Amino acid sequence: MANESTLVIFKPDAIQRGQVGAALSKLEPLRLEILGAKTVRVSRELAEEHYQHLKTKPFFEDLIRHLSGEIHGVRYVLALVLWGPGAVERVRQVTGATHPEKADPQSIRGSLGRMTEAGIMENVIHASATPEEAEREIALWFAADELLAAPKAALQTREA
Repeated sequence: MANESTLVIFKPDAIQRGQVGAALSKLEPLRLEILGAKTVRVSRELAEEHYQHLKTKPFFEDLIRHLSGEIHGVRYVLALVLWGPGAVERVRQVTGATHPEKADPQSIRGSLGRMTEAGIMENVIHASATPEEAEREIALWFAADELLAAPKAALQTREA
């Protein structure tokens, strides 16, 4: 497995419900390096750029309201850049399916996510779906000087 970086975002519902630690405890056994970590106030513009690939979907506005904290009253997220062998795929496996009710019960979303009575999907976490998406997302959420090593530089340095 090649070394790669991935972006993980603990969403406002995870923060509001005190689930960040529980979700992190499911990622920790992956033994991935943390290249960056920070809390971010999510503007509408940042949320729209993050979810640009879903702009035409009927649920786009709900995604924006969720990520920006409008729905849960928590206006920030915790963002991480993780690096290591097969990071994207391994984190996605631990994260689970997008819909909490369809996710493996042992996954983060399956064990911590839920559908509220109001029909709001609280899926706790975002994880990049592909290495290409991870590269775009990391550049969107982190400045180069906020990372211990640039994702590509980390790759080149550690594989040499």
